[in-house]
Amino acid sequence: MGIQDILQFVKLTHEFQKVERMVYINGEDRRENDVEHSYQLAMVAWYIVDSKKLSLDKNLIIKYALVHDFVEVYAGDTYFYRRSEKEEKDKNKREVDARERLIKEYPEFKEFCDLMVRYELREDEEGRFVYALDKILPILNIYLDGGRSWKADNVTLDMLITGKKDKVAVSNEIKPYFDELVEILSKEKSFFHETKQDK
Repeated sequence: MGIQDILQFVKLTHEFQKVERMVYINGEDRRENDVEHSYQLAMVAWYIVDSKKLSLDKNLIIKYALVHDFVEVYAGDTYFYRRSEKEEKDKNKREVDARERLIKEYPEFKEFCDLMVRYELREDEEGRFVYALDKILPILNIYLDGGRSWKADNVTLDMLITGKKDKVAVSNEIKPYFDELVEILSKEKSFFHETKQDK
């Protein structure tokens, strides 16, 4: 491996940084990108595992957090609240194709390639932990930003609960945080899009 290989991988991280998500950066007029999201997910995961002294592989969790969305370099991000069943199937195919492309392009980075596949299978507790935490991290960010992303995208609390509860339930470590968040958010109706029932 030479400097050209390293430059190519740095270029890939630039492309990853260009993938825009739907969550606003707290207090800013721009949305977060995949690099910011993945770094924050890794840090928050590390914080929880270390602070609670969980018997999980901390290094594996941090690596999962860093690679979990890398397929979006080629597949793009699909907004959680706007997906139809057809869009969900299309998203899955785009992500499989993107993962295969990354594996072909970076065979020398075997652990990176292997972890993308392992994360998607969620066969270990570490993968399920990161997957579930990935579902509540946007909630934490939007809550700290006063619900701006939810209001901008007409998201209701019911939509949030329905869309996230089963996904978060895959990790016994993360589910209690989601339940606590729902309790807090149920008292913050101004954070969400109003429905006729709310009025």
